[in-house]
Amino acid sequence: MFTVAIGLIGALVYGGADFFGGLAARRLPSVLVTAIAAATGLALFLVAAPAVGGTWSAEAAGWGVLSGVFGAVSVALLYACLAIGPMSILSPLTALVSAVAPMVWGLLVEGEDLGALGYAGIAIALVAVVLIGFIPGERIVRPTARAVVMAIGAGISIGALLITLDQPSGDSGLVPLIASRAANLTLMVAVIALMALVARVRPGVSGPFASPAAGIPYRGALGGPAHDKSAVAAPAAVRGAVAIAVLCGVLDAAANALLLFGLRLGELAVMSVLTAMYPAGTILLAAVVLRERIAPVQWAGLVLALTAGGLFAVA
Repeated sequence: MFTVAIGLIGALVYGGADFFGGLAARRLPSVLVTAIAAATGLALFLVAAPAVGGTWSAEAAGWGVLSGVFGAVSVALLYACLAIGPMSILSPLTALVSAVAPMVWGLLVEGEDLGALGYAGIAIALVAVVLIGFIPGERIVRPTARAVVMAIGAGISIGALLITLDQPSGDSGLVPLIASRAANLTLMVAVIALMALVARVRPGVSGPFASPAAGIPYRGALGGPAHDKSAVAAPAAVRGAVAIAVLCGVLDAAANALLLFGLRLGELAVMSVLTAMYPAGTILLAAVVLRERIAPVQWAGLVLALTAGGLFAVA
């Protein structure tokens, strides 16, 4: 029951991180938001590491770096496929694959056995993942093959992240998460530097600090000073967006710590399907903060998620 509670709470916290990351991305490019969140998480893990303890080893660090790479790939593929759409199909598809991939690994490769109730919980949880991730209001159209491939790739990458974090020994403490965040941050900084270089060479291309909403470079950006009077108010908006991105990093770090703890206590198959319910945290926060309506299909998914959690607890 304790492991199930950790998995469900972790999923809600992941969803909260996504919610605030989405808010920050309204003012800052997503790659910059991801970099700020990664830097925040890395700082928190480094501060907490001495208190948590753990043995540093090349194996633990290596698995952590690999998980960080998978995390960066998953974000890139997820944003790319959702930009193509339709989100109503691609979002739940990504979440479903992200649950199935590590679940299959845990059951077939690691030999996990959940029992009859556990397998029933898996089936119900997979349905819940699809229903919670469904985005109402989207016009249902057939997604392109390219978008489907990217959605499946994003799901597999997320699943691979879970699998790699499950590999280090339990005495490694926060070492895998520190290495993961360091690798993720390094990749994001490299992408930002490349974007800045391209913006300098090709003035018509937006730099890494260009406003997503107005398309105006912020003052002091690597791509050059702003030239539009409407950009004068941008620094205040940037500071607010950076603060939200930092909050996103705090929540993401907490969710990753819960995930690692849950993986060490319980089964990979169970933690994977529980973690895939992360959209629940996003839609609940959107309902409270932005007054967005939760669709009946999503309420049904939340009920099924709790039902699955109950089955896991007694399995």
